[in-house]
Amino acid sequence: MFVPARASPLILPFIFSLMTLAKNRLLTADRIHDGRQFLAAGSVLEVAGDGTIVAIHASAPAGEVDYFKGTLTPGFVNVHCHLELSHMKGMVPEATGLIPFLQAIPTQRNNFTDEQKKAARHEAYNELVRNGVVAVGDIANSEETLDLRELAELHLHTFIECIGFTEAFAQARLDYSMGVLNAFAAQQNNETMLRQSIIPHAPYSVSGPLFRLINDAAPQSLISIHNQESPAEDEYYLFKTGDVRNLLSGLGVNDDFFQPTGKSSLQSYLPYFSTDHPIILVHNTCTSASDIAFAQRSGRSVFWCLCPNANQYIEQALPDVALLHTQAKNICIGTDSLASNHALSVLGELQTLKRHFPFLEWEALLRWGTYNGAQALQMNEVIGSFEPGKKPGIIHLENLEDEVVKRVV
Repeated sequence: MFVPARASPLILPFIFSLMTLAKNRLLTADRIHDGRQFLAAGSVLEVAGDGTIVAIHASAPAGEVDYFKGTLTPGFVNVHCHLELSHMKGMVPEATGLIPFLQAIPTQRNNFTDEQKKAARHEAYNELVRNGVVAVGDIANSEETLDLRELAELHLHTFIECIGFTEAFAQARLDYSMGVLNAFAAQQNNETMLRQSIIPHAPYSVSGPLFRLINDAAPQSLISIHNQESPAEDEYYLFKTGDVRNLLSGLGVNDDFFQPTGKSSLQSYLPYFSTDHPIILVHNTCTSASDIAFAQRSGRSVFWCLCPNANQYIEQALPDVALLHTQAKNICIGTDSLASNHALSVLGELQTLKRHFPFLEWEALLRWGTYNGAQALQMNEVIGSFEPGKKPGIIHLENLEDEVVKRVV
């Protein structure tokens, strides 16, 4: 822009302000959700060319403003997903119950070629991008998903799942997971955050000694665990009876060493972790008020991840969302895997919750799917909310009841 030599000093700041705005986009919509709450009507986002939030204006500044019908939100955060199982879409029938589902996965997951597996997980990754997701907490049992982290469109925290209920093999199981962790940790990418940690699979698949080894492996590491997904989990810890014991027996696991605690699974295993580990509790289908209170007074940073479509797919059940909504802090959202879901859509999960629990307000639901998820994955310094300096992605939802998600930035 040409500036006259004799331009008044009073108008120079205005001229340079216009020059800056010309480089940025101004966006507004019927409603803007900033990750925490809806902004006042008329608010305008100022966004740099690389997607960084420059400012949030209470009203339109000088310059052309792009208007969107509907809602603008930060990109979604999928806190719990198994991209490794993407090739198993439709392979396990719905409504089998958790134990038959778990029995089917290991017997069927390797009945595919490497090419089939790769094609399926790449399509699943692209589905996440199309559905407005910007970050994923991805569960891995092997190094198969290393290639996805090179695509640089999603921030990824890879949770290396450690499994082993036989006490004698605890160190060997951790050593295997450490090898997988090191392969992921060796990756570098300047465009996206790539993080990783070793986690336990579930209370019924990890022994006490292995819980302790995982706790000690990396102080302050982010932990995620499948929690109280079925009544059988609590039954095993309370009485050492039921379907979990049948599952272990069917896998050839001798559980003679295990002594029931007489407590719920959550109240039995959570003390294995020191309070410096943030922990994501996933599913929570059978979590009680006493469990919530126990977790939240434990001194740990606890996040409650809901995967309602997977819960319906496997057990035709849903968590007590009314209880969690009123008593639990930091609710976030996951999709689980395509082996247990028809799609990888955070919006689809929120719509299921709204349909079954109509008292939930969209202001809270969108917070669960964006800001809370970013906090759960410890990525909230970059994504999850519209704040100057962050690069959270911007998505357009013309109708919150529709499946259509459009990426703006």
